Amino acid sequence: MSPRRVVVTGLGALTPIGNTLPAYWEGLLSGTSGAAPITYFDASKFKTQFACEIKNFDPLAHFDRKEVRKYDRFTQYALVATQEAIEDSGLDLERIDKDRVGVIWGAGIGGLETFQNEVIDFAQGDGTPRFNPFFIPKMIADIAPGMISIQYGFAGPNFATVSACASSANALIDALNYIRLGYADIMVSGGSEAGVTIAGMGGFNAMHALSKRNDDPKTASRPFDKDRDGFVLGEGAGSLILEEYEHAKARGAKIYAELLGGGLSADAHHMTAPHPEGAGAIKVMQNCLKDANLKPEDVDAINMHGTSTPLGDIAESKAVKAVFGEHAYNININSTKSMTGHLLGAAGAIEAIASIMAIKHGIVPPTINHQTPDENIDPKLNFTFGKAQKRTVNIALSNTFGFGGHNACVVFGKID
Repeated sequence: MSPRRVVVTGLGALTPIGNTLPAYWEGLLSGTSGAAPITYFDASKFKTQFACEIKNFDPLAHFDRKEVRKYDRFTQYALVATQEAIEDSGLDLERIDKDRVGVIWGAGIGGLETFQNEVIDFAQGDGTPRFNPFFIPKMIADIAPGMISIQYGFAGPNFATVSACASSANALIDALNYIRLGYADIMVSGGSEAGVTIAGMGGFNAMHALSKRNDDPKTASRPFDKDRDGFVLGEGAGSLILEEYEHAKARGAKIYAELLGGGLSADAHHMTAPHPEGAGAIKVMQNCLKDANLKPEDVDAINMHGTSTPLGDIAESKAVKAVFGEHAYNININSTKSMTGHLLGAAGAIEAIASIMAIKHGIVPPTINHQTPDENIDPKLNFTFGKAQKRTVNIALSNTFGFGGHNACVVFGKID
């Protein structure tokens, strides 16, 4: 029996450059930077004093006060993005078989702010162990898919994937396979993260992972630029409704694209650094193409992991040339992290959405902030620098790589 086809029928986005799917897409096409000085806490003593925060987000516009106290921001973001995706999908929640609907969600860290604040409160107290009864359920990464299932009564497969910055791409691949194999008809999948916290900024600064361009935050995320000095931390969520093709057709659903396949690999190299020749990145793209039964020359666009780190951008560029050969020069390559910053465990979800929208609208979002070519990166590759480029996109691939050497790649296609 051949695997069942899986399509995307709903999208939701909560990002540093737009709090809804249309606003996010417009932010991408216009080349908007989401980076700005941190407002959540006093960052004046930090090496990096800026991030890509969510703007104008009021949790009380979405939840009552009791709920807000129960949810870390990463769970709030998950629920808000998923509500948009479900509404966008046109699903009739009264008519679908909820036993056949599951939720697989990615988060690299989970409730970091909750953990941080509980520890700070304890350290500043008298030593008496007084902890919030919601401390543990607010913190754990799997609470986001749990709360989505509770909110809507989805009783199918339900769990979280944790593979650092590859987490939500991993979630999409798992969700794809659960539908392919007949364990579900519909899966809610994506990821959320809320790492712009004292602990998050301090931890990444200690690793020398973040840009320190405090004098000009909006240009700090500059993938493939010679003067890049690290990534910009972002936050938010992306949610996708994945559905078995015949199930979607039967209910007359609009279909954005088909999720054709996914690939996984490990660098098996270093705790945080990529393999210098992109070995894991090569393997994950090859695995993805094989899973989707595609040839390298079928690919029109690649949303790169492209974090703006000195080592990562070079390794990934080498990997693209190794996998695609001469066809690499025909592909529109971009990094939407130049605008959104790096959403950690949610990166794969919002970047998959960008790839899907590129297919639907026939336009590839830009890579912004490029000023100086890097002699270690082939200048003949089309990185879509500066502004969006119109082109027919039949096949789009999206890469995500995480600390620990975790690599995930998903590929979407225009629906027949």
